[in-house]
Amino acid sequence: MLNVNQLIELMAALLILLGAIVSVISAFGMIRLPDVYTRSHAATKSATLSVLLCLFGGFIYFWIHDGYVSIRLILGIIFVFITAPVSGHLVCRAAYRSRVPLAEGSGDDALNEILFGEENLQVKEEVEATLKEIK
Repeated sequence: MLNVNQLIELMAALLILLGAIVSVISAFGMIRLPDVYTRSHAATKSATLSVLLCLFGGFIYFWIHDGYVSIRLILGIIFVFITAPVSGHLVCRAAYRSRVPLAEGSGDDALNEILFGEENLQVKEEVEATLKEIK
């Protein structure tokens, strides 16, 4: 029979293992997904969820096993929770403003016409012509 400390240590180990599994699944998603926007989404989810699970598992372990509340782990959890989604958003925004094309089969792009207007029609035709030449 497991005592309370062993049970909480097991829970911390499972959180760390779950974080590692989510990270591996996200790596496969980054390989398989078609464009920078969906890849950035997979990377952001990985950074947010898997790193937070690993840090939280480590925090729980050291808190219960050693009786040590790590301020560094708490700050790491807060820092990752805030900065990972923001950085993913900024990467996608920079790619969009640089006119990186969406993958085929993506939904309608209403923001494109609002941001780039008439200039966009010429750029879009040039990008499509270049993509056809590459294929």
